[in-house]
Amino acid sequence: MNTNNEMRLRLRFYKDVLINPTVLIQKFNTFKIVPSEDYTIKTRGTHVWIFIQSSKKTYYSPHLHLEFESKGENETHIRGLFGPDPTLWTFFMFLHFIIAGVFLIFSGIAYSNSVLKKSYTFDLVVLALMVISWFLLYFIAKQIRSNGNDQTHELEKVFLEILES
Repeated sequence: MNTNNEMRLRLRFYKDVLINPTVLIQKFNTFKIVPSEDYTIKTRGTHVWIFIQSSKKTYYSPHLHLEFESKGENETHIRGLFGPDPTLWTFFMFLHFIIAGVFLIFSGIAYSNSVLKKSYTFDLVVLALMVISWFLLYFIAKQIRSNGNDQTHELEKVFLEILES
């Protein structure tokens, strides 16, 4: 998977395999039984999560979420999603909501000041800073994702190794 050409921050992939979903989940459950120093696997129903263990984990470490859908008797459609650490994702969403709130508040204030024929240059400066902040958050997230590319490829390798077992 080429991660550099992707525009979105949370990488997705889809894969069809000629394995029954229950057999596929059983493969992940048997891999989960053998303790690993590098990876932790959690399963629930038709969902599987593969995490980097805490010894190799950093703030930019991704995790892999897999969802299995039955396409037939012996065929499974796999939806994969590489995502950031849930705490980091929540923090970024919190920052986005704060920036959006400040943007909306100062938009209203700037409109009121323009209607009242008062100076609204400060309000426009704050609005511009919020737009710059949105772009800054995007580029920070892109950098965090590129820092985790090696671990993303490791997770993909583990996933493919389990599929072939």
